Amino acid sequence: MYFLSGWPKRLLCPLGNPAEAPFHVQSDPQRAFFAVLAPARLSIWYNRPSVLIVTYKEPTKSSAQFGSYKQAEWRPDSTMIAVSTANGYMLFFHITSTRGDKYLYEPVYPKGSPQVKGTPHFKDEQCAPALHLEMRKILDLQAPIMSLKSVLEDLLVATSDGLLHLIHWEGMTNGRKAINLCTVPFSVDLQSSRAGSFLGFADVHIRDMEYCATLDGFAVVFNDGRVGFITPVSSRFTAELHGVWPQDVVDGTCVAVNNKYRLMAFGCMSGSVQVYTIDNTTGAMLLSHKLELTAKQYPDIWNKTGAVKLIKWSPDNSVVIVTWEYGGLSLWSVFGAQLICTLGGDFAYRSDGMKKEPLKINSMSWGAEGYHLWVISGFGSQNTEIESELRSIVKQPGILLFQFIKSVLTVNPCMSNQEQVLLQGEDRLYLNCGEASQAQNPRSFSAHSKHKPIREKSPFANGGLESQGLSTLLGHRHWHVVQISSTYLESNWPIRFSAIDKLGQNIAVVGKFGFAHYSLLTKKWKLFGNITQEQNMIVTGGLAWWNDFIVLACYNINDHQEELRVYLRTSNLDNAFAHITKAQAETLLLSVFRDMVIVFRADCSICLYSIERRSDGPFLTATIQVLQEVSMSRYIPHPFLVVSVTLTSVSTENGITLKIPQQARDAESIMLNLAGQLIMMQRDRSGPQIREKDSNSNQRKLLPFCPPVVLAQSVENVWTTCRANKQKRHLLEALWLSCGGAGMKVWLPLFPRDHRKPHSFLSQRIMLPFHINIYPLAVLFEDALVLGAVNDTLLYDSLYTRNSGREQLEVLFPFCVVERTSQIYLHHLLRQLLVRNLGEQALLLAQSCAALPYFPHVLELMLHEVLEEEATSREPIPDPLLPTVAKFITEFPLFLQTVVHCARKTEYALWNYLFAAVGNPKDLFEECLMAQDLDTAASYLIILQNMEVPAVSRQHATLLFSTALEQGKWDLCRHMIRFLKAIGSGESETPPSTPTAQEPSSSGGFEFFRNRSISLSQSAENVPASKFSLQKTLSMPSGPSGKRWSKDSDCAENMYIDMMLWRHARRLLEEVRLKDLGCFAAQLGFELISWLCKERTRAARVDNFVIALKRLHKDFLWPLPIIPASSFNSPFKNGKYRTGEQLLKSQSADPFLNLDMDAGISNVQQSQSWLGNIGSTHHEIDSASSHGPQTQDAFLSPLFNKGDECSIGSATDLTESSSMVDGDWTMVDENFSTLSLTQSELEHISMELASKGPHKSQVQLRYLLHIFMEAGCLDWCIVIGLILRESSVINQILVIIQSTEVDGEMLQNIKTGLHAVDRWACTDCPGYKPFLNIIKPQLQKLSEITEQQVQPEAFQPVTVGKTPEQTSPRAEEGRGSSGHGCIPQGEIGGSSAVSWKEEDAAGAEEEESFPDGTYDCSVS
Repeated sequence: MYFLSGWPKRLLCPLGNPAEAPFHVQSDPQRAFFAVLAPARLSIWYNRPSVLIVTYKEPTKSSAQFGSYKQAEWRPDSTMIAVSTANGYMLFFHITSTRGDKYLYEPVYPKGSPQVKGTPHFKDEQCAPALHLEMRKILDLQAPIMSLKSVLEDLLVATSDGLLHLIHWEGMTNGRKAINLCTVPFSVDLQSSRAGSFLGFADVHIRDMEYCATLDGFAVVFNDGRVGFITPVSSRFTAELHGVWPQDVVDGTCVAVNNKYRLMAFGCMSGSVQVYTIDNTTGAMLLSHKLELTAKQYPDIWNKTGAVKLIKWSPDNSVVIVTWEYGGLSLWSVFGAQLICTLGGDFAYRSDGMKKEPLKINSMSWGAEGYHLWVISGFGSQNTEIESELRSIVKQPGILLFQFIKSVLTVNPCMSNQEQVLLQGEDRLYLNCGEASQAQNPRSFSAHSKHKPIREKSPFANGGLESQGLSTLLGHRHWHVVQISSTYLESNWPIRFSAIDKLGQNIAVVGKFGFAHYSLLTKKWKLFGNITQEQNMIVTGGLAWWNDFIVLACYNINDHQEELRVYLRTSNLDNAFAHITKAQAETLLLSVFRDMVIVFRADCSICLYSIERRSDGPFLTATIQVLQEVSMSRYIPHPFLVVSVTLTSVSTENGITLKIPQQARDAESIMLNLAGQLIMMQRDRSGPQIREKDSNSNQRKLLPFCPPVVLAQSVENVWTTCRANKQKRHLLEALWLSCGGAGMKVWLPLFPRDHRKPHSFLSQRIMLPFHINIYPLAVLFEDALVLGAVNDTLLYDSLYTRNSGREQLEVLFPFCVVERTSQIYLHHLLRQLLVRNLGEQALLLAQSCAALPYFPHVLELMLHEVLEEEATSREPIPDPLLPTVAKFITEFPLFLQTVVHCARKTEYALWNYLFAAVGNPKDLFEECLMAQDLDTAASYLIILQNMEVPAVSRQHATLLFSTALEQGKWDLCRHMIRFLKAIGSGESETPPSTPTAQEPSSSGGFEFFRNRSISLSQSAENVPASKFSLQKTLSMPSGPSGKRWSKDSDCAENMYIDMMLWRHARRLLEEVRLKDLGCFAAQLGFELISWLCKERTRAARVDNFVIALKRLHKDFLWPLPIIPASSFNSPFKNGKYRTGEQLLKSQSADPFLNLDMDAGISNVQQSQSWLGNIGSTHHEIDSASSHGPQTQDAFLSPLFNKGDECSIGSATDLTESSSMVDGDWTMVDENFSTLSLTQSELEHISMELASKGPHKSQVQLRYLLHIFMEAGCLDWCIVIGLILRESSVINQILVIIQSTEVDGEMLQNIKTGLHAVDRWACTDCPGYKPFLNIIKPQLQKLSEITEQQVQPEAFQPVTVGKTPEQTSPRAEEGRGSSGHGCIPQGEIGGSSAVSWKEEDAAGAEEEESFPDGTYDCSVS
């Protein structure tokens, strides 16, 4: 409603002695002038600019006679001030303007500026007038004056001798006697007042009082703390008065009256404020609500505030400000929602945590339109020396001006059917729709064009006016601030009303005269071209947008006529373009509903107009016609009491039961907020219905309205929408009410399911109350959100030294800002429906909103709130709601997540209560596994770990781990490994520590998996100690290597996990899933080489070469080779061509640039003719591959019999392209450019290119080849060599077999496997034949070796640097002896497996790096 903004301003009074410090401030009825009292001075200040105009100083002699000044009161026309003094005198001052046309302050403009041209009222608006103060009359009342109030044309004065004086403003007593309070009868209500008791003791007198015009009486506080309400029996004040009082208030201190809502707020000694209203029927005083600080928000508040000192309602009666004896300031909405309190947070504490002295307020008064609060402060007794130093500065007499921003709903309630939040400050507007509305809304761009087809359609056709996108309204916390045009403000300050259109693109503001509007698209203000027209109209009843038109009610000063005007936004702002309709009486409120305008007038009548667009020649205008008038004078005691009036489509009958479905969306009812009572008048459909087609739509007679019905009490704001949406009927046809401290209410329609006939006994609407934590300013209907704003504070006191003189205000007060906020309310509605056994309605409502992004959060909130409430309740709950809520949530697929998220956010003590209602966590865990929802299952695991014995949680964890392995959820696998180890290490302690299942994958100790897959013994050095102590069991130590630094219990656990990992690896190998195996090893840091060494003769055997080959082709997306039938004799069939082709690919792809050539094919020479140049550049001929005279072929690979070539450097360094390769690449390029290839040759080249798989697959295959080579799994190397179709791989294997001891069984296996492949190639895949022909000599050699196996070459020397020797059994034994987790130095240096994670460093965020990442296999 109201929000503090910035720091307060300080107005310095002229320096005098401390005795002259001001202590009382009182604004005049128009809030343009402020009277400020000091003990012997009366000063008058002007509002804008805030300057001192005139001071009257009492001479010392008369000051001694009168005593010091006490209170001041203005005459209603601001021409006189009455001041009461301590010795019972009344002093009457006249205010006159001095010496003709003189002004105290005038604005000075530079020459030639447009303002100089002189506008009507120019001087009055912008200058501070020079005034003269003169004491005219003195009246002695012979007793100290306790209170004085202006009542109509009289002044009501209460004195301490128990008398009430009625004094005329001219200083006469009018010949009337003063009323003695002892003669006024008091009773509980007016019906028994004749026999009422009298205040039967002598010294009773009124301590404070205030007149209430709408109740025609005055609220009083007596000196003994009792409170009451005194009202005259007849219309004028006569001697005959009577009073009513509540029985239970005995500690009243002060009173303030709200005329609009007919409320009386009584401050009490206890620090609370009791707000009373008068019962219309009996006249008794009824307690409406209390304003009190709760211990929940302010735990130490009890007895700290002292008595309530002052209460002031804002000028628009929408908020009340309260201050206490011991200091502090709080702001509340009409019905008790707390908006601001300075007793906590940054207001009460410094940035270093020291408590501040609260601000003590002696007097306060609201400025014009509630934008300022004038405060005279008295600072408390400070104790520290520094504070006393500060005090001398602070005590310098001054007035503080607090600045406020307020919601537009306080003054222009017709804005409640919008979905935007609009706040107005004195010179700026705050919007929540921001710039995004332009991008968000496709319609915004048509807004400028003259013909707008989109808007021409009926705006309430479905989807005609969609709500603004969520991202626009919730996008960020910042406001879109619009400065109001300074030209308009200069002569029309303050801003009284503002309005924004439905799309949030245009704003209109109304000041003292005229109005102006602003477009957010063009960023320009539009003002009246003719300033006389602007100064001639006063907008009275607010304003509203209708499509591109501004509709407003105003008073025409020249013609003394009330008018209704419509201005087009796009034309110039001029009365010539306006449509003007005369009105009968002053319009107090105005609102637009679809194509209707509803106005409420001062004669208590409601008038409905129709509005439609017309194009008169070139101009587009809107015309207004009266449709219907309804007199409300029977129901409304005073027109000022009507807070808002709106037309709505809401009715007690739902659309289903109405005869014509369209009527469900017509203007069905009028909602009237009468002093907080929401009154509804529906159309009377009981009479004969007029059929639509019989009557012409223009002459259609509107149905009369039924008598009014009261829907709700204590209503501050009402929201409805005229949009329709079949999917979300519940939310769009509901009525939303804001009820202050009582929270919100929604009047929700209930629909029968599937259009069945509704039960006659079921009501068709239900009122559901619910509490929210923010003050609601707008409702987003479809999105189930409430938008609001909240005050936030920023401390700047640390920027100032403690004793600097200028620190005062910045240290005393934090800087206040207003932030946007929003809240979900759906869970409250669902819960309320379930409480009332309306589960079917709750389900319909929830299903209509299930698509909202925060719907899972809604279910979770509902479950959580009910659980907290019921599980912590002290008394047994007769009818618990939790089972119902649990059953309700099972209707949604999110059930499992909702329950576990709720449990994880709730304390452990409540878990048993929760799972008693929702089901056993073990069952829920199994449901998650069946639904393949592993992440949720992991969350349940943590619950099981806390609720069950370790054995159960290990069993479930194992189940989840194996499922995660199967599905390749590596992140989860890592967490599960850690979890299993945590269970192992913590079995002795109960309960075990809870690891989180939501940790990001790169956290903590996992990082070293990226560096390289090494065993724990080495990894400990690579990772900072802090990470290690935190998660000591992260890698997979295999066997003995773990023992070095972990407890024995860990070893068993590690072994257990290793067994599971080995089992999984074995399965992958058996199913020939090499790609998955690589991924698994890289992601989990699995020691693949050492494991393969052990499994060489078991799982790592290739049982069926053909199946393995086919499977690898499929997994790595590697095409099977094909031979084009046409080119059997093509020169490109030989391997020479492949030299060129592979060379082209080699720059980034081939680690072994092994371009082996075909043997035994007749046409070698032809291809040598065009590849000869390349061949001649490097004459390195591999001796191992020279079989027969034709194979003198060019090689671009380093020789394999050099010992150092077998490290990872040469095997996987794909990123560094050597100059040798570069040189040849350019050479190939030149050669190609000079060749003239035939069509068939080109076809063949493209076919060869097509027979290679993706680059990534190639890198992965080579990486696997290297791993298998190191582990000595030669049969797998052969399979990969076949796929890559590289004879060098086969050569290399041959070299290894010749130079080392190789298991005879493996050789036999390779031999039979290759024969099987040969047979398969003959029958099914002839594309393999050429390559098999190339390696035929190697195969023959292999079979020879197999036969020679009887005498193995047992005594080959072993050197660590070479790959052949590394895979020898003895090297294996050496590795095994130190625990297969430790890899010899040579392997660590160069040839340890480059983890697939590192290759994927670029794509580390992706969950499965293997399929998605790019691999460049470089080693640091």
